[in-house]
Amino acid sequence: MRSFPETATVGSWSWLSRDVVKIFVVAAVLFLTYGLMKAAELYKKRQKLLKVLKNFSGPPTHWLYGHLKLLKPEEELNNMASWTGKYLHCIPLWFGPFFALLNIHHPDYAKVLLSSGDPKSHLPYSFLIPWIGKGLLILDGPKWFHHRKLLTPGFHYNILKPYVNLMADSVRVMLEKWEQQATPKMSMEIFHSISLMTLDTILKCAFSYESNCQMDSGSSYIRSILDISTSIYQRFHTPLHHNATLYWLSVQGRHFCKACTLAHDHTDKVIRERKEALKDEQVLSKILKKRCLDFLDILLCAKDENGNGLSDEDLRAEVDTFMFAGHDTTASGISWLFYCLALHPEHQQRCREEIQEILGDQETIQWEDLGKMTYSTMCIKESLRLFPAAPETIRELTSPLLFDDGRTLPKGFLVFMNIYSLHRNPSVWDNPEVFDPSRFSPENSGGRHPYAYIPFSAGPRNCIGQQFAMNELKVTLALTLLRFELSADLSKPPIHMPLLILRSKNGIHLYLKKIR
Repeated sequence: MRSFPETATVGSWSWLSRDVVKIFVVAAVLFLTYGLMKAAELYKKRQKLLKVLKNFSGPPTHWLYGHLKLLKPEEELNNMASWTGKYLHCIPLWFGPFFALLNIHHPDYAKVLLSSGDPKSHLPYSFLIPWIGKGLLILDGPKWFHHRKLLTPGFHYNILKPYVNLMADSVRVMLEKWEQQATPKMSMEIFHSISLMTLDTILKCAFSYESNCQMDSGSSYIRSILDISTSIYQRFHTPLHHNATLYWLSVQGRHFCKACTLAHDHTDKVIRERKEALKDEQVLSKILKKRCLDFLDILLCAKDENGNGLSDEDLRAEVDTFMFAGHDTTASGISWLFYCLALHPEHQQRCREEIQEILGDQETIQWEDLGKMTYSTMCIKESLRLFPAAPETIRELTSPLLFDDGRTLPKGFLVFMNIYSLHRNPSVWDNPEVFDPSRFSPENSGGRHPYAYIPFSAGPRNCIGQQFAMNELKVTLALTLLRFELSADLSKPPIHMPLLILRSKNGIHLYLKKIR
């Protein structure tokens, strides 16, 4: 075998070593330069945020983690509500050293923000897109207006009227389950079964889809919705996961993706079966002649003035959006309503007596009965004040915002509309923590600020389905109080969690006593 002189070998390695050192030095310099540039960029970003927020006072903040230690899921809402007494209109909130927004909780500020029609913020609503796509909840600008115009006919009272009987059917299934499960000495967790009932309702009303979801206590769809809600909340509160690449590579990101797939499988099945039915010309003709189209009929048949309908992508997004908004928020509203009435038996009994007087010997409730539920409606509104189903929303300013007191925010800034805190602001509401339905009597409601009470938001981007939700709350309340007396399990008080909707970390536990 040929050998090489030792000196040549050493010389070769010597030159190689110097090249490696040069490459290493260049890489280190580039890395350091990049790091310094990013540090300068972050410093500049922080200084800009400090300048914007210097005129807004708030609770003390740590330079590194901001207010994150005060915004743990089970403490966030109550902590922010407690600050409303000291900081009248708003407070800056810092999520680490480089991400901040303004949290507002006063009707004067709410009016300016919500009247502007600014779109939902990229954060955290962009986190919803893998789940519900770019539907009405996410869209802004001309496309939002186009979708809103196409969908509005789906919420006309002529459409909503026949839904009352379908809602009642779903409620009765739930109540029959409760009759079999309820025992005098053991409380029941009600949120899960109410979620199944409202899912059953939305499938029947909006999609003419008969499911057996209330009998399937382990519904994969319900589990996926809870997993998705939790994941989105956790991602928003973890600034590192705001970066899409880092998030999708994480365990949490993969778990979120799996939950989205389960949710999509459910909605895809609903759309696929209706589309197959519409291929039959006789079925299509029958649907178009129906006096009352359901939501999916309207989605599939809607055309604008140019004859353009929704694309498959837009169709999927609106179905996913309405499936979520139409069952999860309503389940939250019903559950917290029952909790409030369980804590206040005197108001519960007054609602029951009103309902008995309205219905008489009727076995069920009709559309015409809903408008007669005066005191029950006051109780519903008061429960939505204390426990709004959507406790928070975020707007991104498309132009500078000027508040009535002269303070301003620049274009592109994020503003947190804290409905939960607004509804508990002591400068707006007397004894805000007290459940008092008389707040919503005609004489007490007359002079109230129009933005003091906004459980369905307000302004041009208010909730399109609020009348549907109120009807379902009334139907469920009426039929439930005719069968059960509700009382709270004081050993298991609910822990408020703002996971897209207002949930309880440990569920909502009530005793259910059969009365007929």
